[in-house]
Amino acid sequence: MTGDEGQPRGRGLSTWTTRRWLRVGVAASLVLLTLLGVTGAWVLGRNESISKDLVDTRSPALSTSLGLESALLNQETGIRGYGLTGTPDFLTPYRQGLTAQSADVARIAELLQDDRAGLNDLKAVQDAVALWQEKFARPIAAAPPGSPSPLATERAAEGKATFDGVRAALGRQQERLRADRVRARNDLMATTGLRNWVFSAIAVLIVALAALVFEGLRRGINLPLERLGADARTIAGGDFDHPITPTGPADLRRLSGEIDFMRRRLVRELAFAEEARLRLDAQAADLQRSNVELEQFAYVASHDLQEPLRKISSFTQLLRRRYGGQLDARADQYIDFAVDAANRMQTLINDLLAFSRVGRLHNTHQSIRVDRVLQQTLSTLSVGIEESGATITLDPLPTLVADPTQMGMLWQNLIGNAVKFHRPGEAPRIHVTAAREGELWRFSVTDNGIGIAPEYAEKVFVIFQRLHTKDTYTGSGIGLAMCKKIVEFHGGTITVDPEYRDGTRITFTLAPEPPRLPNPSPEPQAVRAATEHER
Repeated sequence: MTGDEGQPRGRGLSTWTTRRWLRVGVAASLVLLTLLGVTGAWVLGRNESISKDLVDTRSPALSTSLGLESALLNQETGIRGYGLTGTPDFLTPYRQGLTAQSADVARIAELLQDDRAGLNDLKAVQDAVALWQEKFARPIAAAPPGSPSPLATERAAEGKATFDGVRAALGRQQERLRADRVRARNDLMATTGLRNWVFSAIAVLIVALAALVFEGLRRGINLPLERLGADARTIAGGDFDHPITPTGPADLRRLSGEIDFMRRRLVRELAFAEEARLRLDAQAADLQRSNVELEQFAYVASHDLQEPLRKISSFTQLLRRRYGGQLDARADQYIDFAVDAANRMQTLINDLLAFSRVGRLHNTHQSIRVDRVLQQTLSTLSVGIEESGATITLDPLPTLVADPTQMGMLWQNLIGNAVKFHRPGEAPRIHVTAAREGELWRFSVTDNGIGIAPEYAEKVFVIFQRLHTKDTYTGSGIGLAMCKKIVEFHGGTITVDPEYRDGTRITFTLAPEPPRLPNPSPEPQAVRAATEHER
């Protein structure tokens, strides 16, 4: 088929592909295996037929014939004993023998229904038995009990001779059945030997075909593929100018040529990709530097806005103290507007700074007891709780690994909202629960307040989104957005329960240990220094 390097011999065979070689080899193998398979199937069928005839017909027929002989001997013994003594007990084996005789004759006739010679032997036995029963057995059995039968004593020799005829017929039948069984057994042994020879030949042929296929695959496919793999590994090692030598059948040679073409193409693309990578690295560095500068700008800008706001607030308050009541009512109102606006801007900037620091400045995870953090939060909110008359109840709360400062901010916003957004004239009732849910803990904060409409269930977690005017309820609109950021930073989710109608129920999940996140960008040193200076 091929040489050591997989080159086909002959110009005609050199154009054969791997598929064609496999098709020819498989077709030849299938022809040989089919011939041997047909022969093996015939031998198996013949073996099964002979075995079935021996097991299901010949052996049972001989066994039943021996049983028939035993039944007839019981009849003869019973009749002879009854005839000589007149004792009725001797008729019992006779009657049992009649029943057994009927069953055995029917069984033999069923087994030998396709064997004319066997049925003739059975007919001879039945005729001999019928003659004996008619001349001796029935008359003697019909004689009155108590005394010997004259027929049994006077014609004993004739009765014996008649029953000897029965024995002779049985002997001929059994001799034929034995001969048939021996012949079937010999045929079975011969067929078994032929079967073993055929299947040995099949096994030898399969081994030879396997060896031939293995060698053909090794020379025609494995060696060319190994050569191709070696060339590919050389190229993968960095020698991109190493050529690929085509070997093996026509399709493998084509494959080698196509891979070599791909190698040349990749060499050209690699140069272009390397140039593009260098440009991307430069762009990534510029983008990272821009992000750092943008973060620093956001911190510094947020901080620097507070200084002019403090001046505006201070001077407007000074105007109100010094000139309050000296101008008209409209001027006093304008001054109050300015003071209020400056204070709200100050609050908004502080909230923005706190929102931006989540996950950056506060990122010290440790094991904390949630109930203790919540008690500290309640102590911080004690004035508002006492003024509103709020009642706050807690279920047992777990211990988690989390940032304690962020957990305090989370509970402060949730409990503070529940206290703030209560129904007029009704004291707030707030209940906090926690339950294990798979690998997470699910917390819920339920109140009897004004509630949140289902269409606003997602909107309330967006920064600066307010459902009420500042005159109705104070606040900057950042609280729930900060809660969402804190919960997601700790690997959980937060939602409003749309099924709860008697107030508001906010549920959120927290992992026992938060996921590992990349180290956040540190707060710029200038902002930290300014913040510490303000404190």
